[in-house]
Amino acid sequence: MDSLFVDYLNRLEAMHDGVKEAIAGLSPEALAWVPGPEMNSFSVLVTHLAGSERFWIGDMAGQDDSGRVRAEEFAVTGLTEVELVQRLDESFAHSQQVLSNLLLTDLDKFHDSPVHSESFRVSWSLMHNLEHVALHVGHMQIMRQMWDRKEQG
Repeated sequence: MDSLFVDYLNRLEAMHDGVKEAIAGLSPEALAWVPGPEMNSFSVLVTHLAGSERFWIGDMAGQDDSGRVRAEEFAVTGLTEVELVQRLDESFAHSQQVLSNLLLTDLDKFHDSPVHSESFRVSWSLMHNLEHVALHVGHMQIMRQMWDRKEQG
């Protein structure tokens, strides 16, 4: 595997570790907590992050159709920390598989999106995924601080 993809996976894994840290030890009640209007729970954010990653890396970069239904990611309830970590780990394992099969020359290829009415370059899809994961890791880190303060009274 080219060093670019190794480095990419290292960054992605570090972000996944940030998610795992943010949800560590949380009860199902905490994981389902919605901090305010127009916001999502930890469970929704983790599920969405895993689904989105599977889409941008798997579907778009690797041309491996996931059959993703994005709306379902925002309707999840009742998940445990173990289940959420499993979703992250499965997504990461799939990303490793896809990236191990990519070549640097693949980065310039355009692939049609099955859900957007445009094509995306593989390199853009990969960079967008990292950006998106980082955004939601930040959301979850702030939410964890809010939850901990709420619980402290």
